[in-house]
Amino acid sequence: MYKFILFLCFPVVLFSQKQRIEGTVSNTEQKKLSSVSVEVYDSQNVLVKTLNTDTNGIFILEGISANPIKITVKNPEYEYFEKSFDTGKQQVLDIVLKSNHKDIEEVTVTKKKPVVKRKVDRLEFNVENSNISSLNAWEILKKTPNVTVNNDVLTVKGSTGILVTINDKKIMLTGDELKNLLENTQGDEVKSVEVITNPPAKYEAQGSAVLNIVMKKNKIEGYRGVISSKYIQTQYAKGVFGISQYYKKNKFSVMGSYYRGAGTYFREGTDYVNYQEDHTRWISTMNRKDKNNNQNTVNFNIEYEADSLTNISLNYSGYFSPKSFGTYNVPTLIYNNQNIAESNYLTINDHYSRSINNSLSFQIDRKLNKNSSLSWVNYFTGNNSRKYQNVLTYLDFVNQAPEERNFLTNNKSNIQLYSTQFDYQWKKNKLELESGAKYSFVKTNSQLDFSDNENGQLEYRPEKSNIFDYKEQNLALYSSLAYNLDKWSFKGGLRAEMTDLEGVVSEPHEINKNNYWSLFPTAYAQYMTENKQEFGFSYGKRIGRPSYSWLNPAKSYYNLFSYFQGDPKLKATIIHNLNLTYSWKEWNVDLYYRKELYPSMEISFQEPSSNNLIYYFTNIEKGQAYGLNLYRNFQIKPWWNVVLSENLEHNENYFKGVDNILYKNKVWNWVSNISTSFTLDKNSDWKMEVGHNYYSPGIQGTFRISECWSAYLVMNRKFFNKKLEASFVFNDIFRTMEQKISTQYANQDNYFLDYQDTQGFTFSLKFNFGNQSVKNVKTIKKTDEQERL
Repeated sequence: MYKFILFLCFPVVLFSQKQRIEGTVSNTEQKKLSSVSVEVYDSQNVLVKTLNTDTNGIFILEGISANPIKITVKNPEYEYFEKSFDTGKQQVLDIVLKSNHKDIEEVTVTKKKPVVKRKVDRLEFNVENSNISSLNAWEILKKTPNVTVNNDVLTVKGSTGILVTINDKKIMLTGDELKNLLENTQGDEVKSVEVITNPPAKYEAQGSAVLNIVMKKNKIEGYRGVISSKYIQTQYAKGVFGISQYYKKNKFSVMGSYYRGAGTYFREGTDYVNYQEDHTRWISTMNRKDKNNNQNTVNFNIEYEADSLTNISLNYSGYFSPKSFGTYNVPTLIYNNQNIAESNYLTINDHYSRSINNSLSFQIDRKLNKNSSLSWVNYFTGNNSRKYQNVLTYLDFVNQAPEERNFLTNNKSNIQLYSTQFDYQWKKNKLELESGAKYSFVKTNSQLDFSDNENGQLEYRPEKSNIFDYKEQNLALYSSLAYNLDKWSFKGGLRAEMTDLEGVVSEPHEINKNNYWSLFPTAYAQYMTENKQEFGFSYGKRIGRPSYSWLNPAKSYYNLFSYFQGDPKLKATIIHNLNLTYSWKEWNVDLYYRKELYPSMEISFQEPSSNNLIYYFTNIEKGQAYGLNLYRNFQIKPWWNVVLSENLEHNENYFKGVDNILYKNKVWNWVSNISTSFTLDKNSDWKMEVGHNYYSPGIQGTFRISECWSAYLVMNRKFFNKKLEASFVFNDIFRTMEQKISTQYANQDNYFLDYQDTQGFTFSLKFNFGNQSVKNVKTIKKTDEQERL
């Protein structure tokens, strides 16, 4: 049809005053190719004109005086095309491009050990296609160098002030919600984990370190999907079912995933409180059992290449837990100085909670020229939660009539965060410049309604209820410069942040305002010797702003004699990090020092006058730590691998006690992780891993934490042409993860035993369907815009 049209037009073109040449570009399958770059050169090989084919594969050349001319077509999917001709003789041109590669019917990936790469400002743990990619993102974090997970608390080199990001986007989840999200993130979707102990100026100054989880980009054309299921058996059963779907065609790609979890969660605890004043000992046994049959994790991502210089992406992620519920029966025995139980009370805590988290981000990346690019990122996060409890207490104290007490609390919380950020990057030869600005706004509202029957009947108590409103604005400007000189790499930056905050407490009425500017410098240097040994230095100043829930002064009661309380006057923590690093072959060594001014943390104290045990967040005077971190991956045999991760740290916390005396809590802490993995069958990726984790005694403010250890087993194998993958994990094999957390100074003498139901096994299945073939060996297509750079 196109040839017929060109034939009809030929006489008109021939006698036209302007030279006009039409042509088509197609492949060997006669498919017309759009957006293909066509270049025209004169006889001196000088570029005359560049243009792209339209949606029908047609291009038109007009106003060309050169004769003869040469036409070339360069496309990464096809062989190079070049042809010269006389413009006075040939006016119709059909270009047929031949494919330069064969489709790969099936991708067979040989599993290898994770690669640890030291960069000037971070440690990159590349897990793509490694022998741990069958695990979920939470389990991968546990195996990441410099990262420790103890009782579901993330630490980096002993510090708990960690900012977790996915593709450099902040996650507004903490605790169990963050863990659930990462547990439902498939490991084969993770490209790498970046451990950034001294984050550069580009990152917000919040947190002592950043863990950035880099997700893979979909490179497979067409449609594919993954169905997965997981069964977890600890004290009680839990399960997760999910589906992920991917579609990519030319410039457009979309990904969507949904996971639903359900199960019963269990935690054992026993509290011991010794009151020196009346020589009594209170022992409470609390076995917490909660059911959550509707946990939903949703992720949806769209990417579009508007042209070869512009990429647009939209991402939505959500976590929905409509109802988690349970009833705790907590008996408490009170012993006198003769160790006789003379009093007791029974607490029945009937409760439920709800949590909803929505995050939406929009990003545009634009390459301005060969050396510079611009990125604009916007994201919004909303977190809505509710906790309700009905607490009934039966009192039977010596020399007192038995009594029944009842109170109800309804705690509602709503957090909204909006952020916009511009980043500019310029890179040429040995220099790299980054600069940008960020504005964020946070608004939180917490409302606690309290009712009790202290006056004989259940009624609302406004003096024990509370409304807390908090607003925070943050404006940041940053710039950093990197310079590479032969064996040396240097990088330095400065970030300035303005924080404007206001907290309003209803009962008693109080307004707290603060406005301040802070500067956060960073500096890095790295030297590589002839035999690839790397020596590094880094310094960074950070800030630890308290979580919004920590600022809420409302008393959240566990029972009649114990409650949790925040502090709206909490100060931000200033953190100084200093690192010396050494890397050679598979050895990675870190020497570090960390100083924290007014760190905020949860501590407890007992109040003898009311027999209350109070947990609250406060600022202690200071904390400092210095230590050595070692990571080594040994490849003993092609089928046998050993990983060694050790961290030795001296930690000190200084705090003022209830007697207003400054106390020093210090400890040498050792965390050891040793694992060995075996390839049992290479053809089916059948692998087994056995590991051991040890945690020596640690501290947190007034707390001293006992040692613990655990052993685990991991096994995975693939079936049916590697489309079906089965894995088995057995955690805390010998049930040795119980810990004792104690406070003992002045008149404070209490501790609790805590076991978080870590012993159990997990069996999971994952099935891949749809197109698993790689049709684009090269994913970057140079078009007209790139050729002009």
